[in-house]
Amino acid sequence: MTESTTVFESLRGGLIVSCQAYPGEPMRHAETMTQVAEAAVAGGAVGIRAQGLADIALIHERVRLPQIGLWKDGNDDVFITPTLRHALAVAEAGAEVVALDGTRRRRPDGLTLAETLTRLRTETNALIMADCGSLDDAMAAEQAGADCVGTTLSGYSGERPKLDGPDLELIEQIAGSLSVPVIAEGRIHTPAQAAAAKRAGAHAVVVGTAITHPTTITSWFTGALAD
Repeated sequence: MTESTTVFESLRGGLIVSCQAYPGEPMRHAETMTQVAEAAVAGGAVGIRAQGLADIALIHERVRLPQIGLWKDGNDDVFITPTLRHALAVAEAGAEVVALDGTRRRRPDGLTLAETLTRLRTETNALIMADCGSLDDAMAAEQAGADCVGTTLSGYSGERPKLDGPDLELIEQIAGSLSVPVIAEGRIHTPAQAAAAKRAGAHAVVVGTAITHPTTITSWFTGALAD
């Protein structure tokens, strides 16, 4: 059994919890995010998605689940692990899966997605997740060599509308068109939406904000009480 098969079989049908805090927030600390990841494991998560080299390294040390790592950097449209340098650093920090922008947009270092993935495979053993915004993105990412694709950027790359909930149509399109696993991610805020994403064909489901971002969750409640 290959490493890819082992990792993705362990994720099949399960919940990946995205443990991220935004810069300047009280929880923006590697120790805090690692504790959040440990709490997610206790709740039955099968994987963790984390941002930033310090967070990835500490979670890799303390959490024995596959980790999808990324590095958000820059103010350009492409900012999720935007260059080969970022991707190599994420792999070096300990992420079993490196998540990067998998859209067809120009990358800051001038490399194509295919060139980036080829170099990453040559220099590391990490698997690769392409965060996509459309079916065309996902098809191009699979052709470039991605091990899995995510719907992370649906509604953010200009090709599909930003919905209040998950883009179930896109999940279904990708699952029906590609042979690599599709990871549902983006605006999945309830257990019912997570289950719907799985029914649409998702190999696994990522939930972040609704589990790990108390500022946003609090605002949902305060907003409801203010109506």
